[in-house]
Amino acid sequence: MTAAETVCIRRALISVSDKAGLAEFARALAGHGIEILSTGGSAMTLRDADVAVTEVSDHTGFPEIMDGRVKTLHPKVHGGILARRDEDSHRAAMAAHDIAPIDLVVVNLYPFEATLAAGADFATCVENIDIGGPAMVRAAAKNHDFVTVVTDPLDYAAVTAELSTHAGATSLALRRRLAAAAYAHTAAYDAAIAGWLAAQQGETFPARVVFAGRRQQVLRYGENPHQAAAVYAGGAARPGVASAEQLQGKELSYNNLNDTDAAFELVAEFSPPGFDRPAVAIIKHANPCGVALADTLAEAYGRALACDPVSAFGGIIAVNRPLDAETAGEIGKLFAEVVIAPAIEPAAREILADKKNLRLLVTGTMPDAGAPGMTMKSLAGGFLMQTRDDGRIDAAALKVVSKRTPSAAEIADMIFAFRVAKHVKSNAIVYARDGATVGIGAGQMSRVDSARIAAWKAREAAGAPGADNRGTEGSVVASDAFFPFADGLMAAVDAGATAVIQPGGSVRDDEVIAAANGAGIAMVFTGMRHFRH
Repeated sequence: MTAAETVCIRRALISVSDKAGLAEFARALAGHGIEILSTGGSAMTLRDADVAVTEVSDHTGFPEIMDGRVKTLHPKVHGGILARRDEDSHRAAMAAHDIAPIDLVVVNLYPFEATLAAGADFATCVENIDIGGPAMVRAAAKNHDFVTVVTDPLDYAAVTAELSTHAGATSLALRRRLAAAAYAHTAAYDAAIAGWLAAQQGETFPARVVFAGRRQQVLRYGENPHQAAAVYAGGAARPGVASAEQLQGKELSYNNLNDTDAAFELVAEFSPPGFDRPAVAIIKHANPCGVALADTLAEAYGRALACDPVSAFGGIIAVNRPLDAETAGEIGKLFAEVVIAPAIEPAAREILADKKNLRLLVTGTMPDAGAPGMTMKSLAGGFLMQTRDDGRIDAAALKVVSKRTPSAAEIADMIFAFRVAKHVKSNAIVYARDGATVGIGAGQMSRVDSARIAAWKAREAAGAPGADNRGTEGSVVASDAFFPFADGLMAAVDAGATAVIQPGGSVRDDEVIAAANGAGIAMVFTGMRHFRH
């Protein structure tokens, strides 16, 4: 059996929750002499637009029952959709049971996700689980050799164009494309329902997990030019790079998106509770090269830049306050790939407008760094899922294990440094002083190497022309995981650190504590690790 290249549309069934563009589309169908069947609100919308409509209940001879739960689940509907027009037995069944063919199905589903997002109760959410809609969509998509299915108003134009080109018919190529889109539509719908029901039962990791995303853009290439890539939006709503508005600049690349997400998530750490000051994070290759707090955003930017001005070249800049003109003026002196902010003041936007290649993103608000969520990573033949690292410590959670108790200023800097370390690839070491990073060591196989590299980079930055810092002298140091030996701690001591924050939990904790006491530095344990691979 071979599908026809073009199939004429004589009868359409329309039942949609999203009525955008519906009246115009229906008028175009009527202009080709297409009979329109419809239900409920869709039928009312079409009548109001002076489009002739036959109610589905009149077509089937069976009324809507059970508060509308049963209206399209009828052989005259599904037989009309599913019948193969080239099968003698199918045509005979249609004739025997007075079933008219339905050649076009225009259906999008009850707004389950919108209902859920609005905070509706359980019963209301259940009532917004569509049954007849998915059944019709799947039937039409299965029988796309003969039936055109439309689930997205954005596809109305393509169908209208083909009806004009093919004298009231659609092509097999379009029907197959729309069938694939239809199955994706129902799959995403079911994924949302399955996820919600699992969550209602407290299942973080159900036996079978499904998820869906909507493609936003096909990217020029992936992490490297020989790789293909696209960006999708999906999951729980969260302010960030996937939902941001791009105000100017070139198309975002795969690496831009990945790094910008890392930058914005990091700077979101510095919000109440615990922090309520302007913060700036500068990211390069998904690792921070400078993070700082200050009384003004411009001052925070200058202090973040001072940590590693060499690596900051071509980096990503994230701020946790509306970007102002003074800060924009300072950013404009550096080549940066992306700036992301919750808002951008008009004067700041005007200053950066001359940087034609600079991508400027606004998110509207900051994400909650403590909100739960999930992360994923692919494996050969599968994937890993875990809850996102939403762990945060405060002064009350610290356990002083050294003879010397840290000062209030050291505690503040340690908490700051530990939050930064959470966003540094392991093994991670972060030196900080007065609310700013002064040295960062990332991604080393040995923790002692991370400590040494961070100190070396701090010395380099301190020696730069016009630098106004003392490197790691008098800083605190944060480690994302415990020191397995005292050598990493002593590297920090040699760098001039006066206090250490680390999770603890090593079999050699006593040895490391003794080394800290021998050096006269303060040390606290958090009991929380922040590995980031």
